[in-house]
Amino acid sequence: MTPPYPFDGLRPHVESHVRAALERTGLDAWMPEGDGKWSLPLQFIPGGGWVELMRLAPGTVLPLHRHHGEAHGLNLQGQRRLDDGRVIGPGEYVFEPAGNVDSWQATGNEPLVLHVVVRGDVDYMAANGAVLRRITTPDRLASYRAFCAVRGLKPQLA
Repeated sequence: MTPPYPFDGLRPHVESHVRAALERTGLDAWMPEGDGKWSLPLQFIPGGGWVELMRLAPGTVLPLHRHHGEAHGLNLQGQRRLDDGRVIGPGEYVFEPAGNVDSWQATGNEPLVLHVVVRGDVDYMAANGAVLRRITTPDRLASYRAFCAVRGLKPQLA
């Protein structure tokens, strides 16, 4: 999937958050994280975790994953359907306690944009519970620095 221009499909109130995030981080585009998924890091938390804006194209699935620490998600735009059937829309908040295992999908016809706070690592899992990939704070920081390097940008976050 082609990376979106930073403001494509965004409502004005979300565009202002994205502009501020791009300026704060020194980035000029969303960081790709997989087919239909991008992020803008806002902060890397000492002791483990990160804060980011996450963007998913409609229909994109965030596969089965487990949080080692708590996670907080505030929908800024768009909708997502949780694996328990709930549909979360703009302005709605979801708390995930440490150990929570779930998956969800961006639904509707506009990009989903979330403000996310993740504490600790995240394991992406197979249906049988086997860990396929673990994402850590150093991984996220390395991805940010590598993205900046490829684009000739100076990282603004530690």
